[in-house]
Amino acid sequence: MKASQTFVSTLKEAPADAEVISHKLMVRAGMIKRLGAGIYSYMPLGLRVIRKVEAIVREEMNRAGAIELLMPVVQPAEFWMETGRFQKMGPELLRVKDRHERDFVIQPTSEEVVTDIARQELKSYKQLPRNFYHIQTKFRDERRPRFGLMRGREFTMKDAYSFDRDLESGLKSYQAMYRAYCAIFDRMGLTYRAVAADPGAIGGDASQEFQVIADTGEDAIVYCPTSDYAANIELAEALPLIDRRAAPGTPLAKTPTPGKATCEDVAALLGIPLASTVKSLVLANDEVDEAGAIRKTTVWLLLVRGDHSLNEVKAGKLPGLKGGHRFATTAEIEAHFGCKPGYLGPIAPKKPVKVVADRTVAAMHDFVCGANEADFHFTGVNWGRDLPEPELVADIRNVIAGDPSPDGKGVLAIQRGIEVGHVFLLGTKYSAAMNATYLDETGKPQLLVMGCYGIGVTRLLGAAIEQGHDERGIVWPNALAPFAVVVCPIGYERTPAVQEAADRLHAELVAAGVDVVLDDRGERPGAMFADWELIGVPQRIVVSERGLKAGTVEVQGRRESAASAVPLVEATAFVKGRL
Repeated sequence: MKASQTFVSTLKEAPADAEVISHKLMVRAGMIKRLGAGIYSYMPLGLRVIRKVEAIVREEMNRAGAIELLMPVVQPAEFWMETGRFQKMGPELLRVKDRHERDFVIQPTSEEVVTDIARQELKSYKQLPRNFYHIQTKFRDERRPRFGLMRGREFTMKDAYSFDRDLESGLKSYQAMYRAYCAIFDRMGLTYRAVAADPGAIGGDASQEFQVIADTGEDAIVYCPTSDYAANIELAEALPLIDRRAAPGTPLAKTPTPGKATCEDVAALLGIPLASTVKSLVLANDEVDEAGAIRKTTVWLLLVRGDHSLNEVKAGKLPGLKGGHRFATTAEIEAHFGCKPGYLGPIAPKKPVKVVADRTVAAMHDFVCGANEADFHFTGVNWGRDLPEPELVADIRNVIAGDPSPDGKGVLAIQRGIEVGHVFLLGTKYSAAMNATYLDETGKPQLLVMGCYGIGVTRLLGAAIEQGHDERGIVWPNALAPFAVVVCPIGYERTPAVQEAADRLHAELVAAGVDVVLDDRGERPGAMFADWELIGVPQRIVVSERGLKAGTVEVQGRRESAASAVPLVEATAFVKGRL
């Protein structure tokens, strides 16, 4: 292809609203153009990258035995009502009505539709296993769309859905998709980790995320450098840091701490380690009647060590909080503890609360906590002596770097990542809700066991750029670049020898199956080179009058600081070898 046959439109400066490097560079490279908040037009160069991502995804999904179909963007709400997600999904689910006042949704995912297909089409065990996938536009009404394609409202996703007769065969389908995902991201040339994850709103029995490693990633990935353990921080198990609780060593004392409302300030005032303090967090859950009115509210006091933080996902799985929870209001806190936040503690609250201690807190002795009175904390606090043992001991904190690995093979480290794929073993969550069954060998109906597998196609562009860029622009992996090679002729319009050699080289590369673009725009060398460095083409071939006199061209990789002189007759083979 010649540059004049496509559309190259670069910018020197990024727009003011671009926050992360991938957003800045994609706009500057002319790959995307903002239409509205979280909604972008994909310009020709950006679309070429998307098509390359889709091609790799399709090849590996087909190789794994999945079958492509296409499900609609607009879906009748009745299917979402069957599973209860029409109400539960919240404002991220865009709900619309047609001219007849019938409810529809703009789909963020397609579990309901594919389950409806399965319950109509998959009647017998002889038709199983089966896996359907599509690559389709999605819409999620993000509260605050940001970071360009990384957190937009409209995006493209590949989602696949497996159907099996039981959990054993469902796990085989899950593992097949896991292997396919590894093959996809390996082919894309990305550095990534597959980590254990929380199923979240999708639900299910097993879940793993695929995270592209990048310092700007929103997610914290926990891993053990000396083993295979890896998990999203929301799921990573925090082992107790104290093996056995020691005997009390100091008496309980009510100690003045004027104006010191945080564990850090209290520790500094008292001259003690932050790890000797205990942090109090207050949650509440409401029981409602059929009309939606609150029937009963239960207040929970969760305790973590002062240098630790609460993991809300783990807390949400505690018995009694699984149905939903929220942070308690100031009025609820004052009613139950007699003071405002900052001085709360588990000793003698005004009203009964359910006390949950993190595993490490349950093993502490002589610790410091709030006294339920402004400007005071208790010191020398001990379980059993000064307050009852906690009602529940559980892992409710986020791990920190240096914690022991749950597999016992080292200590944990933390790095940032960008989620680009997620695999779930759903079980029968959706088939039970929608009565999707098949007949087994005895003719009895059995619920289909499902899996769900998603890849953020357009999000991958942002993730790849966050991982690969420099001060000059994007550094694409070979497999994703809009073009693998750019031929840059100097004096293309005014030097016949240069034009002839560039055209011939371009034709040879095309014939050899190389995805190449010839820059025939007549730009000055500096501007031409800057454009293609910004766009991120992996290999550049410069054809010049001076080089042709020596029978050579200059070949330079995007990551290289200097060019190599290569005989013109060997240039095609040389570049193909690099790719």
